[in-house]
Amino acid sequence: MEKYKDKSVGTDERAEDLLSRMTVEEKIGQMLQVSYNTLSEEDYERYQELGIGSFLHVLGSEADDIRAKAANTRLGIPPIFGIDAIHGHALLNGATVFPSQLAVSCSFNRELIREMGRCTAREVAADGLDWTFSPVLCIARDLRWGRVDETFGEDSYVVGELGGAIIDGYECDNYIIACAKHYIAYGEAAGGRDAYDSPVTERKIREVFLPPFKKAADIGCGSMMTAYGSIDTLPLTANRHILREILKEEIGFDGFIVTDWENVRSLVTNQHVAEDLTEASKKAVEAGNDMSMNTHEFYECMLRLVGDSKIDMDLIDDAVRRILKIKFRLGLFDEKIRPNRDVIGCRGHKNVNYELAKESIVLLKNDNVLPLKGDTKTIAVVGPNTDDIRAQYGDWTFFSHPTPKENVAPLSDFYTVLRGMREVFGGKNILYSKGCDIYGRENYISDAVKAAEKADAVVCVIGDCLAQNGEYRDRADLELSGHQLELVKRLVGTQKPVIAVLVNCKPLCISYLKESCAAVIESFNGGDLGGMAVAEMMAGKFNPSGKLSISFPRHSAQTPCYYNQYTGWHGGGYVDLPKGNVYDFGDGLSYSKFEYSDLKLSKAKAAAGEIINVTVNVKNNGDMDGKETVMMFVNDVVSSHLTPTKQLKGFEKVFIKAGDTKKVTLKLDTNDLALVTSDLKYVVENGDFEIMVGRNTKEYLTAILTIE
Repeated sequence: MEKYKDKSVGTDERAEDLLSRMTVEEKIGQMLQVSYNTLSEEDYERYQELGIGSFLHVLGSEADDIRAKAANTRLGIPPIFGIDAIHGHALLNGATVFPSQLAVSCSFNRELIREMGRCTAREVAADGLDWTFSPVLCIARDLRWGRVDETFGEDSYVVGELGGAIIDGYECDNYIIACAKHYIAYGEAAGGRDAYDSPVTERKIREVFLPPFKKAADIGCGSMMTAYGSIDTLPLTANRHILREILKEEIGFDGFIVTDWENVRSLVTNQHVAEDLTEASKKAVEAGNDMSMNTHEFYECMLRLVGDSKIDMDLIDDAVRRILKIKFRLGLFDEKIRPNRDVIGCRGHKNVNYELAKESIVLLKNDNVLPLKGDTKTIAVVGPNTDDIRAQYGDWTFFSHPTPKENVAPLSDFYTVLRGMREVFGGKNILYSKGCDIYGRENYISDAVKAAEKADAVVCVIGDCLAQNGEYRDRADLELSGHQLELVKRLVGTQKPVIAVLVNCKPLCISYLKESCAAVIESFNGGDLGGMAVAEMMAGKFNPSGKLSISFPRHSAQTPCYYNQYTGWHGGGYVDLPKGNVYDFGDGLSYSKFEYSDLKLSKAKAAAGEIINVTVNVKNNGDMDGKETVMMFVNDVVSSHLTPTKQLKGFEKVFIKAGDTKKVTLKLDTNDLALVTSDLKYVVENGDFEIMVGRNTKEYLTAILTIE
């Protein structure tokens, strides 16, 4: 019996045995992924006969058909099926649609995000698939970039922690593998331009953008995806130093690397660094890519390179070995047991979804109007996103991928804010008017004002829409579009308390809302149950606990506006704007008031490599139980290179009953105080470090740790 068929043999040995039996054609076939929905019937049959390594955009029975045909090839190597399950298996209508990555990052809840990954893995696997192109470990520091909603926000530490949590959730039951993307600094492209050049140094890469990917590699993430763009004008797809030397050799990533959509072709058609697809294929493989996504000609080009002895077969063997090891790890050769399809959209997953939706909501302002009091008899619920499930879902659902769909109704139960308000407060108490649309083509503001005048309070749901976000959709103007600002001003003019609710894919310029509305709520893209969570929070059925993972600018030209900046800016602000942001990373209110006291370090002096216990007492001074995210920032007081004024190095979300005090312990590894020197070394320098522990970047206690 061939070893690769023997389940009692180790994964590495099975992969080596199978690799030794494969022809060049079979090996190169494993290195190609094709999109099911872009294939003609003729190509579909051809690629199955060739034993192509992977298909994407396949759902349900289609996967079963492809798998059955692969089993009849010479070696019976199964394909691995990929899907963009970014916030749930949402390309399948009827599956659970979780809040977006940006939304759930505001929960700061590692365990819930891990469970989101686990639920998603079950639904993906039940649908016959094996691989999600998630999580996005890009860092959203330029808000003009179209894919901000796909990230965990602006902070490298948060991205690494929450990315690690969801990867663990995806892979813990061995149903699917994750794909950490987009490697690397994709969101840092000049001007926030999608897939453009990122003019960053390697020192900056190592300081800011690499740590989340290193964490993903350390916990065993099955795959990573190459970014579209370039670093200092060298495309990532052809960047041997970044891909092979740093990721594979230095960090020791042992999964496989897949290009993003047609990245190999892009080397010729968009970036113009290869004369033809044969040269592009050679550059991509030599750089360290193991699988080419949807550049169909890659197969023939690689055969030509091998036939002409222009590519090292060891590179091909390394790529195929990595792919095979993952397939064996997932049990694809061994009659893999998958969850039943009834797990898709099941009650248990909805429960996790609802908890995440609740904890993802951020209460940004509250002039004692929330929770809505019992004497609030009539509520006007107005605004373009009040009853728009497309806006509430955001990107990467069946509405938008793999092909846009205009007239599709969700098969699962969902709650917009309007439905949530009607169920929580009673339909007879709700007056609804759309008011306007997102773009300004429709204007019903007068109707909305009439409704507001009849009400005791006004809930105005505004924001943006999918057409203003995503790939190819970078945005220069972050102001509320269309007549939305006019709508809010007219509603404020009624003298009724206006509660602004944001349903949006990224931070917008909302200075007027902060100044003039009685309350401001950020929900981002809340998924299936976001509308119910918003309504129940306004009713006081739970205590809000979300905090912003991303900052809000005063003006579009103020970006990037992330919190962990350097000192040295003359004046510290723009002459035509007030200093600072509208809202900062870490901002978020509760119905309780949390008081911090008695900050202590287990040691005041330490050496590099030691673990310091940082403790603080947190008291809930309110009359409502609640959760608080305790944040720990550090500042290197004097350093050989510029370091941020504050840098998050730890957080814990804790539940505290009303009136109780809880001692919270955060562990600080002094190695995490390292900076990257000009010669690219990680060094913990001697000297004083401020340790700041509190509820956000402005409210904290401080202690000094000396490294000697």
